[in-house]
Amino acid sequence: MSSIKRAIYPGTFDPITVGHLDIIKRACSMFDEIIVAVADSSAKKPMFSLEQRIEMVKATTKEHPKLKVIGFNSLLVTLSDELESNIVIRGLRAVSDFEYELQMGYANASLKKELETIYLMPSLEYAFVSSSVVRTILGFDGEVQHLLTPKVHQMIKEYKK
Repeated sequence: MSSIKRAIYPGTFDPITVGHLDIIKRACSMFDEIIVAVADSSAKKPMFSLEQRIEMVKATTKEHPKLKVIGFNSLLVTLSDELESNIVIRGLRAVSDFEYELQMGYANASLKKELETIYLMPSLEYAFVSSSVVRTILGFDGEVQHLLTPKVHQMIKEYKK
């Protein structure tokens, strides 16, 4: 195992929001390297392609030198072996998130006991922000710029043309 403190922040990031960025910024202060792992998640039927989601994450996080962005289509435990990291970062906004995340954390630990999940709460101002809220608003052509970075907002407008 590498001596670098490397953590994986997995998710669909469909799209990446200011809430995700809040978690990323705080995680960067805790670890030497953060790997944002964008899940293919075709079963979830994402609004944006894997390539678009990776592009959005890269575009909005390029100022973070500790950050690497990749796509993946495997079990998280398999990815953690490939990346030599036993730390997973997940965001928690509400009790409903906790129930799901706890279940996933236990499932991952049952597959790889060394895998630790660290849960970070977003700053209060971002506690309501989620990708699903953004997608719902986008579906009605509503305003989402306050939930996204200007760069991601512009990219989404381009993708939707």
